[in-house]
Amino acid sequence: MKLKLSSASARATIALLMVLLAGVIFNADGAFFKLSTHRDTFRQSSVFGILACGMTVVILSGGIDLAVGSVLALVSVCFSMMSIWWGWPPVLAALLCLFIGALCGAVSGTLIARFRIQPFIATLAMMAFARGLAKMVSGGMKVSTAVKNADGSYRYLDVPGFFRLIDSRTLGGNLAVVTIVLAVCLALTWAMMERHRLGRELYAIGGNEEAARLAGVPVTGAKIAAYLYSGLLAAVAGICQAAQEQQGDPEAGAGYELTAIAIVVIGGTSLSGGRGAVLLTLLGVFTIGYMEKILSMNAVPEAGRLMLTGIIVVSAVLAQRRRQGRA
Repeated sequence: MKLKLSSASARATIALLMVLLAGVIFNADGAFFKLSTHRDTFRQSSVFGILACGMTVVILSGGIDLAVGSVLALVSVCFSMMSIWWGWPPVLAALLCLFIGALCGAVSGTLIARFRIQPFIATLAMMAFARGLAKMVSGGMKVSTAVKNADGSYRYLDVPGFFRLIDSRTLGGNLAVVTIVLAVCLALTWAMMERHRLGRELYAIGGNEEAARLAGVPVTGAKIAAYLYSGLLAAVAGICQAAQEQQGDPEAGAGYELTAIAIVVIGGTSLSGGRGAVLLTLLGVFTIGYMEKILSMNAVPEAGRLMLTGIIVVSAVLAQRRRQGRA
């Protein structure tokens, strides 16, 4: 296992170095060498990184979670309604939104673990359901500080202080609070997967589910826990997204699940489960984050960025297959 992980980390590190080299070459008239560029890259990739932490846990267990982007949107809308429109205390609103995200994940996990529905189908259904629910509770509109009155005029509410806190920076404006949230999520995920019994159980399930079952691993409960954790972190990402945009958008998070999967795969975690580590996911976060930033600085259209991401994911999966074939 150590040999395989070292090989995966080497590949992930090489991918990151190649992206950084591209930034040095295509530096957009020196913009890549500015501190603000790297600071903004960390901030912009933090929400994706939070989603990728949860996705790593699910993929290591041999599953997939396509619903994280929609759960992010649902929580973003709910948190904005509770905080901006209804004026609820931020702690109460955050706890309830975390429960909503965890519930969505637990439902997906139950469908997969107890009812034996394929992860792709179960989470695809949750993706559609959560997105539809986000649009229903928001009326299909963005939940912002601009509130329409009965006579058609608008009144403007204050941005909650909790929103400003999450969207703020520390260390002289060089470290975004949302990046600190990502670091906490990474630490918690690492501790769970490397130091807790649940992590060992999920690795065993991803490696060989039937063997894990015969060895006495509580497969059903562990798989539900994996999806619950993914939904919980999707809720954390939704709260951060709402705070950064200062609104809840029912269309937010579209395609985020694909970016999260790309981050995990580029980090070296096997899509077949059982092999990988959350620290490798961090390398994937940096790789995708810098790639997006470099392409953006050089005015590459979004269509081109999406196509390149797809090519990179396929290349990473093919590299994994070659490595497994030699093992």
